[in-house]
Amino acid sequence: MDYVKGIFKNRPNRFIAEVEVDGKLEIAHVPNTGRCKELLVENAIVWLEPSNNPNRKTKYSLHFVENKGVLVSLYSQQANSIVYDAIKEGKIKELSGYSYHQREKTVDNSRIDIYLANEEDDCCGLSFLVEQCYVEVKGVTLIVDGEARFPDAPTERGAKHLKELIKLKKQGNRCVVFFLIQHPAGNFFRPNWDNDPNFSKTLNEAYDAGVEILVYRCDNRLDGIELVPEPLDFDLAQSLADSIVND
Repeated sequence: MDYVKGIFKNRPNRFIAEVEVDGKLEIAHVPNTGRCKELLVENAIVWLEPSNNPNRKTKYSLHFVENKGVLVSLYSQQANSIVYDAIKEGKIKELSGYSYHQREKTVDNSRIDIYLANEEDDCCGLSFLVEQCYVEVKGVTLIVDGEARFPDAPTERGAKHLKELIKLKKQGNRCVVFFLIQHPAGNFFRPNWDNDPNFSKTLNEAYDAGVEILVYRCDNRLDGIELVPEPLDFDLAQSLADSIVND
């Protein structure tokens, strides 16, 4: 894909950004509803995908921003595709071995990002699914002292998904929360207790209930994004530094 280089100027709301391209101010769609305040700072270098749709209100979509000497992916929905493709390609050892793969599985009033299972045939030759696994993907862009943290803005929807995974786990299914660090400077994960204590508390409850947590990182380049096939460590407790600040 041929990206267009721009300079970030302002973000009037969470959906659009004002960027300078070749000396001209343009409006770009921001495909990430997080705050991203530490990334989208004035005069930051950004990389834009041009739109071929003449009826679209915005000429560009903001896909990358340069931060700490690396490219950070701001396309949050792409995290699901990256993880799904990596599972099918066998790059995530903890989620390998499943023969059935599905995107966006509807469960009650929620939609889980990835559904995995194994297909088996019964005595009549009919196929059915066993060893069901539900995977919820969260893209992470906030980095604090080398730690990736999620979320960067309170998310009731995120806590709802965790509660759905707890319910599915209690029904005998395998359930996973997958944190994909889309900022290459992140090498460790911790929930953002300071910003969203409810999500952080619910994540701990999910882990205690048997919901698994996986943390991986992206390698971002303008010619493609790939998952680095090495899991990263995490700590669900509030950091000591944050505890001191909050006290």
